[in-house]
Amino acid sequence: MPDYKPQAAPPPGTTNPADAESSRAPADAESTPTSTPNLHRSLRRFDITAMAVAAVISFDTVGQIATGGGEAVTWTAVIAVAFLVPYALLFAETGAAFPQEGGPYVWVKLAFGRLTAAITTLFYWVTNPIWLGGSLVFLAAQTWDGFVFRLGQGTFADYAFKTVFIWTAILTAVVSLRRGKWITTAGAAAKVLALTVFTATAVAYGLEHGFQGLTGTADHTTAAFTPTTAGFLALVPVLLFAYVGFEAPNAAGEEMHNPQRDVPTALGRSAAIAAACYLLPVLAILSVVPPGKVTGIGGFMEGAQTIFTVYGGASGALLKAIALLFVFALLTQGSAWMIVSDRMQAMAAADGGFFSRKLGAFHPTLGTPVRTNLLSGAIATVFMVAAMRLADGDAAAVFSVVLTVAVTTLLLSYLTVIPALAVLRLRHRDVPRPYRVPFGTKGFMICAALVYAWILTGSWAALFPGTLEALLGITYDFHDTWGVSRTAFEAFTLGTVVALLLIGTIGHAVAGKANTRARVCAVDAPVGLGMN
Repeated sequence: MPDYKPQAAPPPGTTNPADAESSRAPADAESTPTSTPNLHRSLRRFDITAMAVAAVISFDTVGQIATGGGEAVTWTAVIAVAFLVPYALLFAETGAAFPQEGGPYVWVKLAFGRLTAAITTLFYWVTNPIWLGGSLVFLAAQTWDGFVFRLGQGTFADYAFKTVFIWTAILTAVVSLRRGKWITTAGAAAKVLALTVFTATAVAYGLEHGFQGLTGTADHTTAAFTPTTAGFLALVPVLLFAYVGFEAPNAAGEEMHNPQRDVPTALGRSAAIAAACYLLPVLAILSVVPPGKVTGIGGFMEGAQTIFTVYGGASGALLKAIALLFVFALLTQGSAWMIVSDRMQAMAAADGGFFSRKLGAFHPTLGTPVRTNLLSGAIATVFMVAAMRLADGDAAAVFSVVLTVAVTTLLLSYLTVIPALAVLRLRHRDVPRPYRVPFGTKGFMICAALVYAWILTGSWAALFPGTLEALLGITYDFHDTWGVSRTAFEAFTLGTVVALLLIGTIGHAVAGKANTRARVCAVDAPVGLGMN
């Protein structure tokens, strides 16, 4: 494999002059093109930070984390220190050293080859249309139904709202990044504003009525924040899901003005903001909602409904306003992930790793992978309809199962991404690294091992809930926890994983045959006839 050599950044607002040459790189080359046609540099440090905040801070997981009770606060803080910090260090160094379009796709390909990179990218990408068509749209619809305008469940209005929500998120990813970035920036601001108002109002409510929610567990037998093994195993998948994704803006690496300088700083800022925006609202929810009464899908708005009574007669209007802000933040969260993950998948296709290179084409004017965007919208819509039929209108059951599928597919992708970072650190020592993990290679490898252990634990707990509890002698009632049998649950989750492995392998094989045909045609073409 040839060594990776970073190219000098072209002037702002232009594409690299090597575009034409790189786009005609040999189809079987294991090196990744240094640049991609039809891209426009429009992301600065503030934009990268806002995009990461918009993508990573998940309102749906705030409520889900809070279902863990007081110990959820403890585990949120512990994982922020023991997982988020080393995770941020790893991706700050790698993202600045390897700032090509496609981000993790490029990193895994350089380390392990095109097939592994293509399957990894498929797992990373498909999480997002599943998530958009699952927990995000269901949470948005329930919030709209409960606080803005009655939709009902399974009605025409319910389907219409969810369809419009999905395709609005997709269309904001289709528009050029220089415009789309302001949508995600507005979403990041909406999240921080909503969570700040919520937390401040919870404090005011607690000062007036007391912080009864922090007195202990539902049966008042243990201290509120005492961590338990059972609580850890229940929370670790969703907490890891909440904290991963800060590398996502690197999928648009060639659309950044100065990734070597801006990525480490932006990642550090967004990680700090995200940690605060999870820890403080979860603490606020638990301080005002009675123990055992928090539900995953409605945790945030349930808490808001309780604490906004401090505003007296204005509480109804303010509650509706926060609900609208909440829905808008969910929409832009989906948009942010579509923007970055669709670029990753498009790069895999454009590089000859997934079905057709045409799927990875970037629009010459918009500079976005429109075909991949539309494919994401179709998958999200199909998944939304299937989830509604599967749950028979039960939004809470859909939320739990769909979020688990999204957690599983995303976490599984990191099982190859993290080792790829370590391989690049060892194999490409000559690559300039504007930022370095403290203590050099040893520090990098310690961080990688720690992060990988967390990801492995979270992936197993998400795929096979209850098995680690059984190993440790902890009682676990599967049906009471999930509302479905283990057989149905595993059929849904493992079936999804197996299907993705098959799709990724077939997609790579089909692309390989197309690459071979293209090379044969190039060799046999008469002199003077070029390949377009």
